[in-house]
Amino acid sequence: MKKTLFISAFLITIASFAQMDTSLLKDIESIEQKVIDWRHYFHQNPELSNREFNTAKKIADHLESLGLEVQTGVAHTGVVALLKGDTPGKVVALRADIDALPVTERNDLPFKSTVTTTFLGTETGVMHACGHDTHTAILMGVAEVLTKNKHLLKGSVKFIFQPAEEGPPPGEEGGAKLMIKEGVLKNPAVDVIFGLHINSSTPVGTIRYKPGGTMAAVERFVIDVKGKGTHGSAPWTGVDPILISAKIIDGLQTIISRESPLVKEPAVITVGKITAGTRFNIIPESAEMIGTVRTLDPEMRDMIIKRMNEMVPAIAKAFGGDATISFQNNTAITFNDLELTAQMIPTLQAIAGEENVELVKASTGGEDFSFFQQEVPGLYYFLGGMTPGNTTPYPHHTPDFLIDDDGMLLGVKSLSQLTLDYLNAN
Repeated sequence: MKKTLFISAFLITIASFAQMDTSLLKDIESIEQKVIDWRHYFHQNPELSNREFNTAKKIADHLESLGLEVQTGVAHTGVVALLKGDTPGKVVALRADIDALPVTERNDLPFKSTVTTTFLGTETGVMHACGHDTHTAILMGVAEVLTKNKHLLKGSVKFIFQPAEEGPPPGEEGGAKLMIKEGVLKNPAVDVIFGLHINSSTPVGTIRYKPGGTMAAVERFVIDVKGKGTHGSAPWTGVDPILISAKIIDGLQTIISRESPLVKEPAVITVGKITAGTRFNIIPESAEMIGTVRTLDPEMRDMIIKRMNEMVPAIAKAFGGDATISFQNNTAITFNDLELTAQMIPTLQAIAGEENVELVKASTGGEDFSFFQQEVPGLYYFLGGMTPGNTTPYPHHTPDFLIDDDGMLLGVKSLSQLTLDYLNAN
């Protein structure tokens, strides 16, 4: 009963703070074009994970111009800044991811990316095909707005610009894990963390969220299949690793369709890359498959990985070959702290309008923001970025991915007000 009364009183307090200060609102609205211009710059000049050198410099230059305490080179290319309010109090961390993807853009935009690179031996374009350019610009805007209004802050704000959310290159550390390892949540110790992700299929002006597990744990797996090479005209004289790979792929899907309790939570096994062979008339000696496992329940995750470890070598052996499988954990479950989420939803409703804040089901996408949430309570929500009238928005991570600039102002408003309301109510 006491806890219920405490939370109710807290919600009333939050609701009273959520009416945005007039001067703060004017500062936010006046910075919109600057945020859009930053976004266009980052979109036109994207950089891959752990290689965000120019991106980091532009962020750091802006934060230093605000007079903040700025650290660079965190987790290779990350930038961290600290804003101390006029009154002591708790510490809120705000996080934006800054890396782009090896995707060649097809959009016809004045700020279209024409950057190219070689990624894992393949020539490719580089594109902000997941909206990280908007996240970076939004947080730069929040830093400027809150710095101008630090007299409203009862506590401190740590701005975390994180590299390598999409995963560091093979053989390198990076992302949220490395930032945590290097102490980003300490000195001063962070009490809570907020983050957002813009979404191409969510209408501008809308915020979506889910308490508890909201995005999936992500595993990357590699399967090495060994067969016996031979001439393509005489397959009976060899062992075909491509055939074995096909049987393994088929078998893995039965773990999802026949062994996983999907009424509990969704789960996914996807093979995204197969490498084998050199010519049409040669059965190769080996094949390699790379893929991902997505889970939202720890017990299901353990079961699926156990069954994959059992199934892969058994299928290969049944067809005369050998196969091994290895896993790399990319993210944990993105888990929105239940109490923190309940406390802060009234703020989002006050900023966006109650009818524009929607409770949604979990996503099988993954986010390494989850590692921050393993250390401190966190809230991660989705921001509308769908272009008006677009009935068939393109998914994230595709060449046609498109975000409307009009979606970013609500991002600045929501992160700014979440910070103020949490600090001033604690």
